[in-house]
Amino acid sequence: MSAPLLQVNGLKVAYGHIEAVKGIDLELHEGQITTLVGANGAGKSTTLLALSGLVKKAAGRVTLDGKDLTKMAPHKIVSSGVVQVAEGRATLTTLTVRENLELGAYTRRDRDSRARDLDYVYGLFPVLKERAGGLAGNLSGGEQQMLAIGRALMAKPRVLLLDEPSMGLAPIIVQDIFRTLRNINQAGLTIFLVEQNVRQALKIADRAYVIETGSIVLSGTGRELLVNPKVQEAYLGS
Repeated sequence: MSAPLLQVNGLKVAYGHIEAVKGIDLELHEGQITTLVGANGAGKSTTLLALSGLVKKAAGRVTLDGKDLTKMAPHKIVSSGVVQVAEGRATLTTLTVRENLELGAYTRRDRDSRARDLDYVYGLFPVLKERAGGLAGNLSGGEQQMLAIGRALMAKPRVLLLDEPSMGLAPIIVQDIFRTLRNINQAGLTIFLVEQNVRQALKIADRAYVIETGSIVLSGTGRELLVNPKVQEAYLGS
């Protein structure tokens, strides 16, 4: 297998005296979907925040294609190609749908290709094109999740980080979101997915990690973990 696109070695994150992430190692390979699954409070979201530079790392190293991102500011990490879709969507509700999408490209200087990328996002999520001039706050929860993903894609990421994209959504909308993620990945984008919907996440993942109380306890292909008895008992109700 080729060298990882994004590599994490010995990542530790602490909140005061509480160690939330305890020296984990992760590898994301180009063109793959990698998922990190686990229970509430296991350290999933903290891991993503550390990769995005939004919480301080107590130890460890993060590299993108050999480039050290460990101490880089969040906006520089975005410019380098690592872009996060935050938990809870974080859409700017008083701006229009189009304005939200255009803000996603704020670090880019290639103005000519922004219009093409906007068309690409509208192709993925036609409802966003239909509602482009309306306020983002008037979108449904599922539409706001589409907007959050579209805004991240406008930053032209090499690695897309997603934090609980299924949270609070109806099952039929969850299916649509995961189908779109699969399509985005098949177009070549590397995805790192943090998700409580373990079954859905493992179904689309090339590689998967299970985190418990800040430590990686299992890893393998998505298919391997889907049939792993420990995973089935702990997360799949089997």
